[in-house]
Amino acid sequence: MDDPFRRPSLGAALFYKDPLVALERLEKAFGFERKMVITDNEGRLAHSEMRFGDSYLMIGSEWADYTSSPASTGGKNTQCLHVHLESGLDAHCERARSAGAVIVREPEDQFYGDRVYAARDPEGHVWSFGQTVRKVTREDAEQASGLKIDGWV
Repeated sequence: MDDPFRRPSLGAALFYKDPLVALERLEKAFGFERKMVITDNEGRLAHSEMRFGDSYLMIGSEWADYTSSPASTGGKNTQCLHVHLESGLDAHCERARSAGAVIVREPEDQFYGDRVYAARDPEGHVWSFGQTVRKVTREDAEQASGLKIDGWV
């Protein structure tokens, strides 16, 4: 069956105490785009989807006993979402910082060829953003890191 929304094979969902505010913050700080927002008769968010490149993200509320924002769990995260950028990582970091994201790891080149930073959004979700800045062989990465790497493509 054709998907009218052209979703990729994998997406993610995050839960927020105030998901409508989260939609605004994710647009402003990280550059996500709203593609679908469904609200109930009281104006509460029922479902939403955002896009970034060829990926999608659903934003929801704490609608069940097994969904929770880090703001409701003392800031604990059970996952970190990673977004790969084609270019402009340092400018993206500054945009996020200016929009109120807390940078928990400043941009830094990594042994595997990417430049990466991490940010915490206002409800406590941790995001990492990376950009490939140089091609590195598995052997070079192993030598630089002191780690054994299997499955390097």
